[in-house]
Amino acid sequence: MRLFLACGVLVLTGACAVDQPADVVVYGATWTGDAKRPWAEAVAIRGETIVAVGDSAAIAPLVGSRTEVLTASGMVVPGFIDDHAHFMSGGFQLASVDLRDAGTPAEFARRVAAFARTLQPGEWILGGDWDHELWPGGVLPQRDWIDSLTPGNPVFVSRLDGHMGLANSLALELAGVDHNTADTDGGVIIRYHGSRQPTGLLKDNAMDPVWAVIPDASPSQRDSALTRAMRHAAQLGVTTVAEVNGSWANRAAVERARAGGHLTVRMALFHSLHDWRAWADTIARYGTGDDWVRLQGVKGFVDGSLGSTTAAFDDPYDDEPETTGTMVIAEDRLRSLLGAADSADLQLAIHAIGDRANGLLLDIFDSLQTERGTRDRRWRIEHAQHLRPADFDRFARLGVIAAVQPYHAIDDGRWAEKRIGPERIKTTYAFRSFLDAGVVLAFGSDWTVAPLSPTLGIYAAVTRRTIDGANPGGWMPQEKISVDEALHAYTVASAYGLFMEEHLGRLQPGYAADLVLLDANLMDVAPEELNRVAVEATLVGGCVVYRAGL
Repeated sequence: MRLFLACGVLVLTGACAVDQPADVVVYGATWTGDAKRPWAEAVAIRGETIVAVGDSAAIAPLVGSRTEVLTASGMVVPGFIDDHAHFMSGGFQLASVDLRDAGTPAEFARRVAAFARTLQPGEWILGGDWDHELWPGGVLPQRDWIDSLTPGNPVFVSRLDGHMGLANSLALELAGVDHNTADTDGGVIIRYHGSRQPTGLLKDNAMDPVWAVIPDASPSQRDSALTRAMRHAAQLGVTTVAEVNGSWANRAAVERARAGGHLTVRMALFHSLHDWRAWADTIARYGTGDDWVRLQGVKGFVDGSLGSTTAAFDDPYDDEPETTGTMVIAEDRLRSLLGAADSADLQLAIHAIGDRANGLLLDIFDSLQTERGTRDRRWRIEHAQHLRPADFDRFARLGVIAAVQPYHAIDDGRWAEKRIGPERIKTTYAFRSFLDAGVVLAFGSDWTVAPLSPTLGIYAAVTRRTIDGANPGGWMPQEKISVDEALHAYTVASAYGLFMEEHLGRLQPGYAADLVLLDANLMDVAPEELNRVAVEATLVGGCVVYRAGL
């Protein structure tokens, strides 16, 4: 696979003469995302923009001698918009140790050791994305598993949800974490039984001392990571990404790619809530950007994750009754930050997993709206995984967007009930309930927590078949949604969640020419086969950035 940048940039202003030849014409069963005309047979593109959508006979006159013609063997859809991804981190992970499917502790250790042999002494081993729920008994990792295998390399490998990580002894030493280190607010240091010695496993805010001593990536390393991530996205039909790992260095890498003509995915950048003032000042100075690079809003956290038993619930965990989870920020501090960022007219995209965390966030949003009046804020709750039954209507009343990741349902569904029991599980990953309540449901991946593939996400939302094969009829099947609804969540709704719905997410004249050609029609494929549908070609701004087999 390689990237294609086979067209020049043409900025179109005003009306386009549709009788002039198109630069590109795409044929195939076309799902437009336009409720008034949901299906077409062809799309014509000039420059970066769609100029015509219709039946094949109507588009045929726009094919000239220099028009590139593409035909989908299955289906054409708008470019997929990933509403929530750690995109730059994903680029780094593609070149890091991969522990995602390490099925035993021994395999975990073997892969870390093998990766260490490729490095120079002193180089860090990061990434990983391990999942202890794959291991017999769900045992948690410890530093003694890898210490003897990595004597010269500090290690900090994260659980796939990013809310728990394992450090080896060298990394703990560099971070100054030892038996004298106290637990911090919003974080937990796991210790050996009957001892204060850390096992190397750190949760949420307890990870901060290790993050603080990891050397920052160089600009060239970030550029390479972005290139890897863009190639991966193109292969999967992802044309726009909400990058929720916002940082000044990540923004600089994106801007370098754009300036060099290398940017092949549109980027909506969310910055840290804690740095809201500097982000607001930047937007005031430079503006919000355009449909290629948009300075979006701020991302914050309320709690941890279900897999790490740090998602904040009203009641204790069933399998760890000594805890109700972790609020990673004090409530008064959260209220202050959200109020300040809202005053600066920044979009709020806030992580909340447990029912207590989601409820608190809705309380704060309700207070802000009551105090300051209604405006088009498009507040987002990222993940919105476990809700009190009454909170679906509050989402709708407040206009809060549920920015969710469907793959999590078929991954966490293997073990979620043991965490929170049979009652709370009924309002978990509740996609159908959100839609029935009138909530805007926007889909993303949370890559690298989950795979970036939108077709895999559609499969998850439609079938809810857990990845262990234990639920062939679907886990919590009452929360299934249709293919059409899942496509809408990955295109139209995700564009709305980024204030881009007037330019992206649909195949209509005047919209950006972001299209995906699939090798099968999602509407005709058996639900259990949706995860096998592959991308034949991806176009961003009218340029072919991926073509299968080349």
